[in-house]
Amino acid sequence: MTTALPSPSRRRIARLQEASLLEGPMLLLRSFRGFSSHRSLMWLACVPIALSGLGLFNLAVHAAEDSEVTLSIEGLANNLWILVAAVLVIFMNAGFAMVEAGMCRQKNAVNILAKNLIVFTLAVTAYWFIGFQVMYQSDWVIPGVLKFGGLFFDPTVTDSVALVPSVDFLFQAAFAGTAATIVSGVVAERIKFGEFVVFSLVLTAIIYPIAGSWQWNGDGWLAQAGFIDFAGSTLVHSVGAWAGLVGAIALGPRIGKFVNGKTQALPGHNMAIATLGALVLWIGWYGFNGGSVLALDQTVPYVAVTTTLGAAGGGIAATLISQLNTGKPDLTMTINGILAGLVSVTAGCDGVSMWAAWVMGAIGGILVVYSVSIIDSLQIDDPVGAVSVHGTCGVWGTLAVGLFNTDAGLFTGHGPGQLFTQAIGCVSYAAFTVITCWLAWKIIGSLFGGLRVSEQEEISGLDIGEHGMEAYPDFASAGN
Repeated sequence: MTTALPSPSRRRIARLQEASLLEGPMLLLRSFRGFSSHRSLMWLACVPIALSGLGLFNLAVHAAEDSEVTLSIEGLANNLWILVAAVLVIFMNAGFAMVEAGMCRQKNAVNILAKNLIVFTLAVTAYWFIGFQVMYQSDWVIPGVLKFGGLFFDPTVTDSVALVPSVDFLFQAAFAGTAATIVSGVVAERIKFGEFVVFSLVLTAIIYPIAGSWQWNGDGWLAQAGFIDFAGSTLVHSVGAWAGLVGAIALGPRIGKFVNGKTQALPGHNMAIATLGALVLWIGWYGFNGGSVLALDQTVPYVAVTTTLGAAGGGIAATLISQLNTGKPDLTMTINGILAGLVSVTAGCDGVSMWAAWVMGAIGGILVVYSVSIIDSLQIDDPVGAVSVHGTCGVWGTLAVGLFNTDAGLFTGHGPGQLFTQAIGCVSYAAFTVITCWLAWKIIGSLFGGLRVSEQEEISGLDIGEHGMEAYPDFASAGN
C-alpha cells in the first residue's frame, strides 16, 4: 500500500520585501485591518469610480466645443446642489405612487403604479421637446403671456450663465412631472390608461409651461406684477389639482362611491405603503423647496427648517381635527395633513418666519380635513384627497404669502397690497387651468371614445382590464 504525499502548498508571502510586483499591492492592502476580504476590495474599487464621477460632472459644466467656459468652485457647488435637488424631486414620484396605491383598492394597484411610473417619462419627453422652450427659452408671442418658437432646449453654457442649462432643465422637468402626477391621484380607479397618457403629454408640453412662464420666467406678467410663488404652491400643486378636478368631474365618481346621495367609504388596501409614501414625499420636498433657492447658500437650510415646520404643523392639526370629528385619529388625515402642510408652506418658505411656517402648515392641515368633506358633499370623487391637499392648500399657501411674508405681508405691517396680488394670481391660474384642461379632456374623450373604462372593467379591476396582470397574484382576489 502506498500513501500519497500531500502536494506542496503555495508558499505564503509573509513579508512585503519578498513579494513580486504582482503580489505586492495585494499584500499591502491585506496589511490594513478590514481589507482582507474580496468584498472589502470591491468597495475599495468604488473609490476611483466615485472620483471619476466627480471629474465627469466637472467636465459636464464646460461649454460647447468652441468655448472654454468653466464654472467657479461656487458655481460648481450651486449646480451640484441643484442636481441633487432634482434627483430628490424625481424620487417624489415613488412617494406619490405609494400614497396613491396604498389609499386605493388592491384590484387597481398595477394600474396606479404604471400611471405614476410612466407619467415622469412622459413629462421629461414633452418638456424636453417643447415645454422648456415655451416656459423659458423661446420668444414672447404675446408679451408676458405666451412664449413660442422652436423645439428642444439649448444646452450651451455661456459666460453669463450661473446655472448650467442641462441642470436647470432636469430640475424644471421634475417639477413638470409633479404637476402631472397629482392628476393621477384625482382620476384614479376609473380612467383609461391611454387617455391619461395623452392628457399628461398635453399638460406637461403646453398647459403647465404656459402657466409657469407667467411667474418663473422673470418677464411673465405675474412676475412683473409682483406675484410670489417661491417653489410652486400654485404653479405646480394648484395647477395639477385643477387639472385633476376637471378630469374627475368629466369622469364621474367610481361605482359605489355615492349611494342615494350619501358618501360611501372605499378604503385603501395598504396603509403601510401610503405612510411610507408620505415620508418619501416629505424627504423629497427638501429638494423641491430647497432646490428652488437655485444656489447653495444660507437660505437652503432655512428653507429646510420652514418646510419641516410646515409639515409638522399640518400633520398635528389634521390629526387633532379628525380626532375631534370622529372620536379617533384618522391615519389618512395625518398623511394628508403632513402633505397639506408641505404644500401650504411651499410658496413662501424662503420669506416667512419659523413660527409663521408652522401656523401656515397647521391651517393647511385644518383646511384639508374640511375640504375633503366638502368635495365629497359635491359628489366629486377624489380617491386620495389630492384636490384638497394640492388645490385647497395650494391656494391657501399662496394667499398666506400675502399675510406672513416678512417683507410684504399684511401681518408683518406691509398692508394688503401683496395679498391682493396673490389673490389675482390664484384666480388667474385657476381660470386658465380649468378652461384649458376642460378643452383637453373633452377633445381627448371625443377622439378616443370616452375617458372612462367600462363598468365591468371597473368592477373587475383595472389591473386585469388595462394591464392583464395583478399586483398580488399569490393572494386570492377579495373583489376589492
